[in-house]
Amino acid sequence: MINMKSQWLFIGLCICTAITSLAQNTTSYWQQHVDYKMEVDVNVKDYTYTGTQELEYTNNSPDTLNQVFYHLFFNAFQPGSDMDVRSRTIKDPDGRVGDRISKLSDKEIGFLKVETLKQNNKELDYKVVGTVLQVNLAQPLLPGEKTKFNMKFNGQVPVQIRRSGRNNAEGVALSMTQWYPKLAEYDFEGWHADPYIGREFQGVWGDFDVKITIDKDYILGGTGYLQNPQEIGYGYEKEGTKVKRKGKKLTWHFNAPQVHDFTWAADPEFVHDSRVAKDGTVLHFLYKDKPAYEKENNFTENWKNLQSKTEDLLLYFNEHIGEYPYDQYSVIQGGDGGMEYAMCTLITGNRSFGSLVGVTAHEMAHAWFQHILATNESKHEWMDEGFTTYISTLAQNEVLSEGKENPLSGAYRGYTYLANSGAEQPQSTHADRYHLNQAYGLAAYSKGAVFLGQLEYLIGKENVSKTLKQYYKEWKFKHPTPNDFKRVAEKVSGAQLDWYLTDWTQTTNTIDYSIENVEAKNQNTVVTLKRNGQMPMPIELRVTFTNGKTQDFYIPLQMMYWQKPNTGELGETWSWANPNYEMTLMLAKDQISKIEIDPSQKMADIKRDNNVFEN
Repeated sequence: MINMKSQWLFIGLCICTAITSLAQNTTSYWQQHVDYKMEVDVNVKDYTYTGTQELEYTNNSPDTLNQVFYHLFFNAFQPGSDMDVRSRTIKDPDGRVGDRISKLSDKEIGFLKVETLKQNNKELDYKVVGTVLQVNLAQPLLPGEKTKFNMKFNGQVPVQIRRSGRNNAEGVALSMTQWYPKLAEYDFEGWHADPYIGREFQGVWGDFDVKITIDKDYILGGTGYLQNPQEIGYGYEKEGTKVKRKGKKLTWHFNAPQVHDFTWAADPEFVHDSRVAKDGTVLHFLYKDKPAYEKENNFTENWKNLQSKTEDLLLYFNEHIGEYPYDQYSVIQGGDGGMEYAMCTLITGNRSFGSLVGVTAHEMAHAWFQHILATNESKHEWMDEGFTTYISTLAQNEVLSEGKENPLSGAYRGYTYLANSGAEQPQSTHADRYHLNQAYGLAAYSKGAVFLGQLEYLIGKENVSKTLKQYYKEWKFKHPTPNDFKRVAEKVSGAQLDWYLTDWTQTTNTIDYSIENVEAKNQNTVVTLKRNGQMPMPIELRVTFTNGKTQDFYIPLQMMYWQKPNTGELGETWSWANPNYEMTLMLAKDQISKIEIDPSQKMADIKRDNNVFEN
């Protein structure tokens, strides 16, 4: 049964599908659709499982498909895999991975094995290529047509190393992420059958119907709405009822409408709390209430206090991005740090309270940017991680009453370090192709957040706020690209921003402006500014007088064809080709105590020491 909120979600998606509008290319917008029905039986003694999967795949593309690809993510956790080799050869490996995969025994590795695969009851030819299954279709899938795939598969849950696995560092038995054969995305760029090396994910939206049979002592949480709470108990039953659990196993039945992933976690010691937020969303919390944790971080108290803060975060994101469309969200102890999944997150839980709220804020914000908007994280990782960092940092500042004047200062410092390090690569670099893990992290998280922080400098905070809301409204459930976001910002503000998207994300051009000279000329003062970096910007300039008063000036960037209002006295436009700019102040030099470029410090100038003149 789908309640009213879900019905409106479904109706809205149907309307969006029916509307054809120009999007990422020259054809009308389209996207694929896949519905999953899966049943899996888990052996908690040896961490193996068997499963069946039925997919109904709709080809909404204008192309005839002769093959499809599946992701087999668990195959990454085997000695000699791409993830293993990459971790052992990159200069700064993730400490959680290191060389651990190379040392796994046959009983500790992860795998996904396909036993049979049919298309409309016809056997298919396929081959396994590391973490990808390449499948030749028995009959071509024509535009607008549907087909069914039936699969039998089995798997083994690896020892917890990265995101997925069994028996994580905090003792959570099963963190079941990317655990099933998952159909790869096909869009206007073609197939995205990326091997799993350790970075990001992408998926096709659809409805999931999943039945998980597991030892009766285990408590589950994750993606989807539980369909049989009366059979399960453990806090999911109706108030006042008790369930007598028969047999050795229980089957948990979940339904998840319009998601592109399905994740679950399980442990026999999970405590389950729930809270209904003001917007009606049910918030679930699953964690291990163990005395050993109390000594370090007041574990249980922190998890109890987290619940009201999670509601505050939800309401903040609803207000500043758009309404969360699902009926529930779960915060679950598990995994190896913090990672977002459909309708839930897995986080390590033995943290200080501030850290617990911070990781929840970040992962929960991903629900909007990765699981509702869903850019291609492998190609545009900065959009997901950066936008998430931006909004979660602002949310945390408010929810925890941190009172930071510039909450994004840490992101600016991270980017400045990267830009001056010599290790920066363009943000258009594929997530797996960075030379250093640190360079990836700073480019995706810090520089990605600065993209929005600096956009406030360019078009104003109010316009950025409007842009985020309009972007979400227009592009939710549509896999937007960077250009789609840029076009929304242009329409909202009226500014031309192609130069900004190009220089910031596709190059390593830097911003560096300086005050080169200040000299008296007659009764006036001539100020000479210089653009030292390759990336242009409009300039906000503040003059402080000897009497303590200030006056602001604004120098428009020619290629922006727009100027931000209410920023001070308007100067002549500055073209990119001219590295120097001269302006005359109608006052004597001895009346000036200070001149500063960008007093707001929202422009990511990589050498701020030459931004100030003091008399």
